[in-house]
Amino acid sequence: MAERKSRFLYDDLIACARGDLFGPGNAQLPLPPMLMFDRITHISEDGGEHGKGQIVAELDVKPDLWFFAPHFPGDPVMPGCLGLDAMWQMVGFYLGWIGGEGRGRALGLGELKFSGQVLPHVRKVVYNIDIKRVMRSKLVLGIADGWLSMDGEIIYRAKDLKVGLFKQGAGPGA
Repeated sequence: MAERKSRFLYDDLIACARGDLFGPGNAQLPLPPMLMFDRITHISEDGGEHGKGQIVAELDVKPDLWFFAPHFPGDPVMPGCLGLDAMWQMVGFYLGWIGGEGRGRALGLGELKFSGQVLPHVRKVVYNIDIKRVMRSKLVLGIADGWLSMDGEIIYRAKDLKVGLFKQGAGPGA
């Protein structure tokens, strides 16, 4: 079996969003503007805090990013939900990368803490996901912990991020 890539550039992420990376009906990232990172700098099936896999991604922050102007006018800040969504996106990407079949859906999280905010003057956001567990039954389920840092300072911490891969016609609420 050919070795899988351990890094993905922006064009690779767009290919994933179009459904070209993991095959039809399998994990996809959202297209911009909802794609919340510019590249994946590291992905592995081992390593990370729990030794069960890790994924690291980066977003180059620019003052003209789409979410700053409307959130909040005169007091721009990246919505916290977008950083959280990026972490769910990464868990879903990981599940597709390890060969899981089905479309990804965020299923919740255990705990989320914010201790800062991403402002327009920030240069770079780094996201880190540490896989805790992957279960394969009727659906593929990933559970992970994650954090978001801005310019080297961790400001979001998430515990027990849950993402499932669902076959066509199945899924939460289906």
